Amino acid sequence: MNETLLEAADRALVDGVLARQLRPLAKTITLIESQREDHQMRAQGVLEALLPHSGGAMRVGISGVPGVGKSTFIEALGLYLIEQGLRVAVLAVDPSSSLSGGSILGDKTRMEGLSQCPQAFIRPSPSAGSLGGVAEKTRETLLVCEAAGFDVIIVETVGVGQSETAVANMTDIFCLLQLPNAGDDLQGIKKGIMELADLVVVNKADIDPAATTRAQAQLKTALHMLRPASPNWSPPVLTLSALKKAGIEDFWRTVCDYRTTMTRSGEFEGRRRHQALAWMWELIDAGLRQRFRRHPRVRAELAAISTAVELGESTPAVAAQRLLQHLN
Repeated sequence: MNETLLEAADRALVDGVLARQLRPLAKTITLIESQREDHQMRAQGVLEALLPHSGGAMRVGISGVPGVGKSTFIEALGLYLIEQGLRVAVLAVDPSSSLSGGSILGDKTRMEGLSQCPQAFIRPSPSAGSLGGVAEKTRETLLVCEAAGFDVIIVETVGVGQSETAVANMTDIFCLLQLPNAGDDLQGIKKGIMELADLVVVNKADIDPAATTRAQAQLKTALHMLRPASPNWSPPVLTLSALKKAGIEDFWRTVCDYRTTMTRSGEFEGRRRHQALAWMWELIDAGLRQRFRRHPRVRAELAAISTAVELGESTPAVAAQRLLQHLN
């Protein structure tokens, strides 16, 4: 959609985002997250108008088990980056209740210092059960924040698990946070997560320095046993204390070294191109599922066929084929 075809209200949103105004930025993200079909159409027009202005930020993914100190680390990192003259956006995803669908959305409370900085923008969003531990519209939100001129965009995931790896497919560097005692039980570390990690950080190093040293050594050994994702980069293992703000500078220096290395090899832009293509196919899959469920014949038969499967009167394969044939 051409920008000239935007409605006046949506053009105002685009202009406000490009002018780095936080209120239009927040309203644009709300529009993108809306489930209303008319809002989704408007959001696509706004995104197309903003797309040429995106792509300039460093996208940093942060993951780790609950209690590892992700919010404390992100706040310490954000404040450090702002001191360096950078603008920081944090897309923090809260877990949604499987029963009520509600979420705590408490990241602004946990990052009180960062949330008060005019150079920072924190957007807590419910994951709404999405695989990957990221909200459904996180990618679109990331592009909008880039268009708003943020230099660094941090995506905080719900946690670590076999399905919670989608953040690696939308960020430039995927950072895994571990506790000092993580090295005591390497079986508890998901191999898939370790293979995706571009950088591993042992947080809370101030609590038990000896345990931190052991964890660092064992994590290095574990990473050495895995095939690195890039022939030009071996994921390092750093130690820091986010609470004491110790080691943050070294962390960011490593992130910058990573970007320099990957840019020189051509892998930085290659990774982004691959991510964009994968994102397209994810949207195609989601769109097909949505159209399938909206098909009149499917809607008419779905309840009865689902009941037949639950009662063992029909196999899932036969039931699925019967419903899918309506799309022919």
